[in-house]
Amino acid sequence: MKSLLLSLAIAALAAACATTVSPTGRTQYVGAVSQQELNLLGTRAFAEQKQQKPLSQDPRQLAYVRCVVDDLVAVLPQPWRQGGWEVAVFADDDPNAFALPGGKVGIYTGIFKVARNQDQLAAVIAHEIGHVVSRHHDERITRQAGASGALQIVGALLGSRYGSGAANAAVQGGSLLAQTGFLLPGSRAQESEADVVGQQLMAQAGFDPQAAVALWQNMLAAGGSRPPQWLSTHPDPQSRIGELRARAAGLAATYAQARTAGKRPACSG
Repeated sequence: MKSLLLSLAIAALAAACATTVSPTGRTQYVGAVSQQELNLLGTRAFAEQKQQKPLSQDPRQLAYVRCVVDDLVAVLPQPWRQGGWEVAVFADDDPNAFALPGGKVGIYTGIFKVARNQDQLAAVIAHEIGHVVSRHHDERITRQAGASGALQIVGALLGSRYGSGAANAAVQGGSLLAQTGFLLPGSRAQESEADVVGQQLMAQAGFDPQAAVALWQNMLAAGGSRPPQWLSTHPDPQSRIGELRARAAGLAATYAQARTAGKRPACSG
């Protein structure tokens, strides 16, 4: 009876989701929340970030980032161009950036240490926007909802037979397994996919796709120790650089066509 209840519960979780195809042809499971709810979550998270972290007081930095974002957004497919994208520059030395559903882009001032020109900055921002247009936030929420839901069910079943200690151990152990064996492989796939989508986006906008290679060389030179590749949400840096270099060569024609069509970004910090 308990195994039947577990099967029914997991089936209900699966039924709430939908299968779609990502921009690179990868099968995705999405739909735990609606796009409207995703946009609301992104808007709230962005507002919280602005409350918790100080903003840069240099208007030139904000104008610089906004210039790059606007040029990238201009070549996005619909509906991603609608509504305008909000930009914030945070006074933080960590070389980091993010984009969120609802059209939000955040840049930490530390990124300027490794993104040393407009093309390298475009590589950062295009990668982050790539996560949004590839529905990675939707996919991650859906996968985490499924994993946590199944773990709670398993924990409840164990608890009813062996007591709360067994239930807690199952949930805690299962969470660790989910993080290292289920959720993170998807995250690595998402990072690689955002590289593909972002590099194509920057070439279409008239930014040099070769700059993504230089960016990651700068990141690698500036970085310290890192976790093993299998336990990381990011691909191995050297492998990543090789893939970016190969794709840049294939995007040379796209980049040239964009420049011929008048897409010649002129953003400066």
